Amino acid sequence: MLGKEEIEKIIPQREPFLMIDRVEDYIPGESCTAYKEVKIEEYYFKGHFPGNPIMPGVLIVESLAQTGAVAILSMEENKGKNALFGGIDKLRFKKQVVPGDTLKLEVKIIKRKGPIGIGEAIATVDGKIAAKGELTFAVV
Repeated sequence: MLGKEEIEKIIPQREPFLMIDRVEDYIPGESCTAYKEVKIEEYYFKGHFPGNPIMPGVLIVESLAQTGAVAILSMEENKGKNALFGGIDKLRFKKQVVPGDTLKLEVKIIKRKGPIGIGEAIATVDGKIAAKGELTFAVV
C-alpha cells in the first residue's frame, strides 16, 4: 500500500491536482490499482454542481490516468519522467460519482511500443462501473 507521500515519489502531480489517495497494488509496467476518496471539500464541488455535487467526468479520467502513470513511471527507465495523454478511446461513463464515494481505479497496460502505450482503465464505486475506456499515453 502506498500513501500520497510515496505516490508523489513516482508521479509529478501535486495537490490540489493529485487525484489518487492511495495505491493498493502495482506492477511496474503492467498494472496499478488505486483509490480516490471523494469528499465534499473537493475544490470542484463548489461549481459542479451547487446543490447536486457530481465529480466531473474529466477528473475521473484524470484519476485513472494518474493510476496508469504509477504503473508506467515506476519502471526504472521511466523514473523522473512524465506520462502525458496521447488519446482517450472507447470511454463511457456509466454511473455518477458523488461525495462519500470511494472510487476504485484500475489500469492494466495492454500495449507498449517505445514511449507510447495504451492502458485499459476502469473506475468503479461499490463494484459498479463508473467509467471504462482506453487511455493512450506518451512518456516524456
